[in-house]
Amino acid sequence: MIRNLIEALPASRIREVANAGIGRTDVLKFWFGEGDQVTPAFIRDAAKASLDAGQTFYNHNLGIAELRDELAAYANRLHVPARPVTADRIAVTSAGVHALALIDQALIAPGDRVAIVTPVWPNLTAMPRIMSAEVVRVPLDCRGGAWSLDLQRLLDAATPGTRMVLVNAPNNPTGWTMPRPDWVELLAHCRRHGIWLVSDDAYERIVFEPGLTINGHAPSVLDLVEDDDRYISANTFSKSWTMTGWRLGWMVAPPEFIAQVGKVIEFNTSCAPPFVQHAGLAAVRDGEPLVAATVARLRRSRDLLVDALATLPGVEVAPPPGAMYLFFRVAGFSDDSLAFAKRLVAEAGLGIAPGVAFGPEGEGFLRWCFAASDTLLLQGAERMRAFLKRALAA
Repeated sequence: MIRNLIEALPASRIREVANAGIGRTDVLKFWFGEGDQVTPAFIRDAAKASLDAGQTFYNHNLGIAELRDELAAYANRLHVPARPVTADRIAVTSAGVHALALIDQALIAPGDRVAIVTPVWPNLTAMPRIMSAEVVRVPLDCRGGAWSLDLQRLLDAATPGTRMVLVNAPNNPTGWTMPRPDWVELLAHCRRHGIWLVSDDAYERIVFEPGLTINGHAPSVLDLVEDDDRYISANTFSKSWTMTGWRLGWMVAPPEFIAQVGKVIEFNTSCAPPFVQHAGLAAVRDGEPLVAATVARLRRSRDLLVDALATLPGVEVAPPPGAMYLFFRVAGFSDDSLAFAKRLVAEAGLGIAPGVAFGPEGEGFLRWCFAASDTLLLQGAERMRAFLKRALAA
């Protein structure tokens, strides 16, 4: 038999809703965290060229040298740290979620305390639990559809002896983005108590509010971090460069950590595929116009969908400052978001993720990924309107 802990982990409720729509071609699918745009040709061509060059062999556990150098240069361009990031602080991984799993494997021992801001993508709370950690959930507050964090609540949860604090901001599913002063105070707190601060930066480039954007990225403290700070940034090519299926990510961490995590990579995947890494190299080297276009497109999609949903009866929604999701609720349907999401699939042909998939703090909400065409978003909003009209008339 497998471990009791694994048996006790809930299966993905996002997948549960998606499974309810299997075989139906009429369902509009907004449940997963990816867009409907194919990876651009210049990235695909780099992978093809690598394959044509016969680059199909094992490579360094930490990634090919060219990509590690380029990722270090990217971090320096984006964050302009006083102490430049060097390649010995970079590890390439087989997806951003793989980076997060490696961090947990390298740092967490059974019984360690891990504080995580929630609601959040369920993998982030499940992975420390798999390592037998004690996961302390620190909930965001929601008022009028807008989300915020009581920083003191997080600092209180990060007690002396806490092993790790994990923050995903911009946040999946809420779009909440942590202000720079809060990041600075949190870093100082973690330094004082010897706590590892892990930043899940999957959406760091997808920020919509000018007052929050710093040099084209979300607020961060990577520019303040010293080589020996217990700080790790986990990142991915999936969102900003429309590369979800490529499964490529990286981390920025202390050199001593990177030297050791190479062993953990060896015992997981050995290395990321070289031709995928060459695709990533093209993305990070030549992809700034793509990132800018992606953010502009997502901002328009966000505003379009917010405007469409805000006119519907009982819908409470606010434009998120970052990421690519609306996390909203509908009056009269807040008791069981999983049942509501399944009902939308069955009766409206509308596929949206249930809020409870992101933890108990998300119960009563729905997550709608708005990385889709205007036509699909408006069709989806119309299906929601028609469903609510029927439901309220019943």
